[in-house]
Amino acid sequence: MQAKKIKTNGLIIKQQNIGEQDRLVTILTRECGVIRAFVRQGKNIKSKNCASTGLLCYSEFKLYKGKQDYYSVESAQLLNMFSDLKKELTKLSLAEYFCEIAAAICPQEQEAEEHLRLILNALYLLSKGEVPELLIKSAVEMRLSSISGYMPDLLMCPRCGEYEDEEMYFLLSGQIFCKSCYEKNPLPQGIKISKSLTLALRHLVFAEDKKLFSFSLSENSLKLLSDITEEYLSRKVERSFTTLQFYKTVSS
Repeated sequence: MQAKKIKTNGLIIKQQNIGEQDRLVTILTRECGVIRAFVRQGKNIKSKNCASTGLLCYSEFKLYKGKQDYYSVESAQLLNMFSDLKKELTKLSLAEYFCEIAAAICPQEQEAEEHLRLILNALYLLSKGEVPELLIKSAVEMRLSSISGYMPDLLMCPRCGEYEDEEMYFLLSGQIFCKSCYEKNPLPQGIKISKSLTLALRHLVFAEDKKLFSFSLSENSLKLLSDITEEYLSRKVERSFTTLQFYKTVSS
């Protein structure tokens, strides 16, 4: 059977050394979602594919899928390696967290253009340093959850239909309640949030892609938003992330 050949753009979100010279990489691709591929001589600095198949490299790939049902990299043309992220440990660790999330939650062997665009935009903004890290982090956590099948119900209080209150309660199960209804009959995992946080959560779920990272919060509110979105994601995928713990260690 002839090998199936694919040409696609993708971001290396994980790399693993195989033997002395080869690499096994996980790629978030536009057309095929998350795939794993072997890079022959990928560790050899003289190899044409060495520089374009490292972690955080965004490249144009020519891949082929043979009899063993795995991909191999025929060629990789580097488009962006986000080198600025590698100059600062906190930014690099947060970028690696985004990659670990993507590997865990993005679709496999199916189209993932929206997922890839989100991660690339986040890495670009993170490298520029003009948007707060916690804002970028929250946006990635909640938006990636939402487009991967875990969208919370933030339209209104399910008991009375209240859309907006000065204070509401967000449940980590993925619902929002007005203060009156919640306090009459409290539920587990309810977090009191201000009006601005309610609006921020809705923005992360419903905003257009180009406006996703365009909002502001006070430092305390942004910290609470970050705590909420990371816990929500973790509960939905039912796992923790080692890169997140490392990011918290180096950023504290």
